[in-house]
Amino acid sequence: MSGRLRRIALDVTPLRVSHDFRLLWGGSLISALGSQFVRVGLYIQVFALTGSPAQVGLLGVSALVGNVAGTFIGGSFIDAHDRRRVLIWTQVGHVAVSGWLVAGAIGGHPLLLLLHVANLLTWGLGAIDGAARQAATPRLVGTELMPAAVALNQVLWQTTGIVGPALAGVLIARTSPTAAYAVDLVSYLGLLFAAIAIQPLPPLPSLEGERPVGVRAVREGLRYVGHHRLIRSTFVIDLIAMIFGMPAALFPVLAVEQFHRGPEVVGLLFAAPAVGALAQLLVAGSVTKIRRQGEAVIWAVAGWGAAIAAFGLVGAHLGWALLFLAAAGAADVVSAIFRSTILQVSIPDALRGRLGGIFLLVVSGGPRIGDLEAGLVAAAVSPTFSVVSGGLACVVGAFACAVRYPELRRYDASARPPANA
Repeated sequence: MSGRLRRIALDVTPLRVSHDFRLLWGGSLISALGSQFVRVGLYIQVFALTGSPAQVGLLGVSALVGNVAGTFIGGSFIDAHDRRRVLIWTQVGHVAVSGWLVAGAIGGHPLLLLLHVANLLTWGLGAIDGAARQAATPRLVGTELMPAAVALNQVLWQTTGIVGPALAGVLIARTSPTAAYAVDLVSYLGLLFAAIAIQPLPPLPSLEGERPVGVRAVREGLRYVGHHRLIRSTFVIDLIAMIFGMPAALFPVLAVEQFHRGPEVVGLLFAAPAVGALAQLLVAGSVTKIRRQGEAVIWAVAGWGAAIAAFGLVGAHLGWALLFLAAAGAADVVSAIFRSTILQVSIPDALRGRLGGIFLLVVSGGPRIGDLEAGLVAAAVSPTFSVVSGGLACVVGAFACAVRYPELRRYDASARPPANA
């Protein structure tokens, strides 16, 4: 029995063998926890100020603008410079933005414009530091340990996704968004100190000489995506899942109008998908042994959409709602593990920062478009219709993507070509 448990349990080898990966993982854990506080705080504060689901959905627009800007700004230099230094300076920027939010909240009734600008800057900086961390991971653990490292990073995100929103909801209910923003500010120091402590990560020597910067660097990364249908397919299917199947912007609305509760329930709704994902990750040892990883992505995205649609149909039954959100999270993390692994093992180090930035733009930018889509459909019809129709559209889109991109459907990890160093 113990042998079977070892085969299915989460593989923590990357944490054991790499000191620098361990430092970055721990710093990211602290930082990601704080980021959940600011996320919930902004949703609750905007809804409290306006009472409008559409206005809450517009947070998705400012986040998306910041995400796109951060991806392209970061893409212009991230592969040509020491990724450790990039991490250090982005954390300094995060501290400054969080301080701005705290100051605005202390002032009483901040302008919506202030909240959107801070949201934009937070997501822009996150796009840069996220790409730097993702690009550094193969250097820290090696390509053979990448599936295990990706799973460990998912444990980090899902754990903070459980604890962070739940704590944030309770904290805001008892105090105000100001306290949530203060927690976010302090949390960035964790990743800042970790980045300072690790070894430098300068660009690897290249036969082509100096790596491109500026517009040329961005163009090179986009051209690579355009020419590789497998990589492009992983982006497309995640956009389908997040745009149509992520109703996070409606959680404050559903907590009041459907479940007749307050901020504590908002936190639970945010946390439920992470609970399901974390439960799935505890047996990630068996998941990461799957060889037909493209098929696994397709079925996982379809399962995500079906669970979201079911969540929209439960009425006022909070228990069932949380259960279906947890099932959605379990499906989503399977997709995330394999999409990230396919990307990182299929591209050379010289492009990992830029393509990692595009990957994170899709991962985090898709839900921001989803916020807008969910808010507008809810305002035009109803929150329930928005959730159910989005989930069903996600299921249809997953199978449409399988038809459009047979490269994804046929992808076999045992037959993949090696990436250049």
